[in-house]
Amino acid sequence: MARARLAYLERAAADVGAFSAALTDRPLRPYQLAAARAIVRSVLQRQGRTFTVMMGRQMGKNELSAHLEAYLLYLHQGTGGVVVKAAPTFKPQLITSKLRLERVLAHLPRGAIRWQSRFGYIVQAGEAAIHFLSAEESSNVVGATADLLLEIDEAQDVSEDKYVKDFRPMASTANTTTVLYGTAWSDDTMLARQRAANLRDDPTAHFEFPWTVLAELNPDYRAFVAGEIRRLGEDHPIIKTQYRLETVDQAGRLFGPEQLVLLRGDHARAQEPDDGGEMFVAGVDVAGESEAGPDAAVRLASPRKDSTVITIARVSHPVNLVEPLIEVVQHHWWTGRDHSTQFSALLELLNARWRCVAVCVDGTGVGAGLASWLARAMPGRVDTVQFSRPAKSQIGYDLLAAANAGRLRMYRDDGSPEFAEFWQEVRACRYSVYQNVALNFFVDPADGHDDFVVSLGLCVRAAAQALPEPAGGIVTARRMYQDGRY
Repeated sequence: MARARLAYLERAAADVGAFSAALTDRPLRPYQLAAARAIVRSVLQRQGRTFTVMMGRQMGKNELSAHLEAYLLYLHQGTGGVVVKAAPTFKPQLITSKLRLERVLAHLPRGAIRWQSRFGYIVQAGEAAIHFLSAEESSNVVGATADLLLEIDEAQDVSEDKYVKDFRPMASTANTTTVLYGTAWSDDTMLARQRAANLRDDPTAHFEFPWTVLAELNPDYRAFVAGEIRRLGEDHPIIKTQYRLETVDQAGRLFGPEQLVLLRGDHARAQEPDDGGEMFVAGVDVAGESEAGPDAAVRLASPRKDSTVITIARVSHPVNLVEPLIEVVQHHWWTGRDHSTQFSALLELLNARWRCVAVCVDGTGVGAGLASWLARAMPGRVDTVQFSRPAKSQIGYDLLAAANAGRLRMYRDDGSPEFAEFWQEVRACRYSVYQNVALNFFVDPADGHDDFVVSLGLCVRAAAQALPEPAGGIVTARRMYQDGRY
């Protein structure tokens, strides 16, 4: 049996598709094979082409890479050669890639290839090897050579300077074929630039497969992505970039016309909770202090100081929604108040009056002390948020997801300054994008402030922590403190 498998594998090795089919019970899909065959042809004929391969999330670009690597190791185990595989991080991305290759190699019949893992970053098979090298800015990879294939995974997240300086020269002495794998992000990423160059100069070197390609073959995948689109909305950056493979603008409006319509609610602003057992949450964006004075008077100063904004929302869990429905019912807007006064007012509002089950507070910079006081006064209910780039990016994504899905609604026009300021900031809010799929949102200082938008994002985060009451006789945390006691 083993000898027959070896003979079959030798015959199959004439084509990467047949080799893939001989390896496992899940060979490469047709769209993966189209890219694999073109890449292998360039490798074996020393064409030195640079390919761009873009696939929607979970469509198998890493599987394609692993099958290519196993095939090249098998073919060159006697003659030698090196494949270099790079990714933005060694752990977890390259570790995952290395394990995936080892699982593919484990399917080869005994005697087909002798391979071993060496030094934690090399897979060796006879005279051939794969080197897994980090493309982080601080990594030291100078001196490595790729004379079979150079692969850059998640190329949209790799610095172009790092690639040009440290990785591209690895392919020079052997006119080595290069493959950039990834998904879309902005138009200025390395992957986007190479995609544009390929479409202009070498169109057959670009392979692009949005989520709909696999959806035609896999009903489970189709159902999953359709669910994500319903949850996040068609225009959510993750849907656009990771599944539809469309780039996003560098500094577009955070909320488009459709989202602005969806944000408009028809419920009234509330001054206090009713007795219906409703659940409330709050988001608090904290501003600095100034000399005491009426809020409206302080706001007339030029330039206007940032404000502390408290957004209070009613949270419910309708059966037709997977995520909570968030209805903004009240705003409080303080400018220039000292933090001790703010703390007393916040405690009365959030704990005594609204009995909030979850509160998210900006604990960055000037907000750190106030957030700490609140966390001690309301144990277990206060989430202090440090606005690092990843944290703000996640808040922005969650805010967009709630708006896109129609789960976030503002109270109807009550003629108040808070209502007017909220809509001015929401309309003026923009976003910018970074590598590593990070998103920033802001209002240009020339257009005003973003206190209401940040507070809204924190409120959405708080809503995600407000779980519905379970069925049965269990007493929930909310009921334990709904009268102000614990």
